[in-house]
This record gives sequence, structure tokens and C-alpha cells, in this order.
Amino acid sequence: MAARLPRQGAALDVAGGAGRHALWLAERGLDVTLVDVSPVGLALAERRASERGLALTTVARDLEEEPLPAGPWDLIVVVNYLERALFPRFAEILVPGGLLLLAHPTVRNLERHARPSRRFLLERGEAAELLAGLTILEGGEAWTEGGRHEARYLARRP
Repeated sequence: MAARLPRQGAALDVAGGAGRHALWLAERGLDVTLVDVSPVGLALAERRASERGLALTTVARDLEEEPLPAGPWDLIVVVNYLERALFPRFAEILVPGGLLLLAHPTVRNLERHARPSRRFLLERGEAAELLAGLTILEGGEAWTEGGRHEARYLARRP
């Protein structure tokens, strides 16, 4: 979905850990904020950004207890993090026309892998339901090249 993602504007990487996606977005030209609970992961992301000469804002926050950074955001990226209660808020903090990229394993992943456990996996069709209020541009559920069953969606705020 890279070709459909913006090359400018404000991006939020939700629970992005050590910054793999945040750094890629910053290299594309986006003004990126990475929010994560782990100070160790955030420090690693900051170091990697500095080594590459990239600007990166980091926010240490437990998203199960504290709110998302307010935005507004042109792009929100949520990869391998599932806090269902956040999804209604994503639509609110995106700018009109802003994009949400979601990639997360589904329960079918358990056919080949014991982990993550079911409570951390999307049910069949659940991703599309969580994106209610957004217009789905692209996506679905399938086995990836790496052997995981994932829901991958790109959605836009009307």
C-alpha cells in the first residue's frame, strides 16, 4: 500500500516500538510522531532516527490508560497492536481525507502459530467493523509472504 501513502503531512505511528515504520515514514518526508509504552523502544527509535538524520517525535504513553496524541493526523499507522477501544478515536483525530493503515494478525493465524493468543487477534471480519466511520480504500484478510494470516486495510476519513 506504500504507493497510496502520503509523502508529506503529520503521521502517527501507534505502539510503534523501536520505530521501524516511523523511520520509514520519516524517510518519505512525513512529520512523524511515534507513541509507545516502552521507553527502551522509544530510545532506540530516537537513536536510529538521529543516525539517519531524521526528525522524529516520540511520546511515552500507555494507550490502555492514556489518550492518543491529539493530532490532527494525515496518516495513522497501526501495525501489530490491538486496542479495540482506540478505533473510534482514530476517526476523530484524522484530518478529513486522512488515512489509517492497519495491519494485524487474525485468529486464522492460530492454524500455523501458537502465538499471539486469541485475545490479541482479530476475529474474522472484525477489522472492517472496527473501521466503521471510515471509507475502506483497500484491504482484506490473507496469508502473508511470511506465513501469517493478517488483516491489512487502508481506510480514509470522509
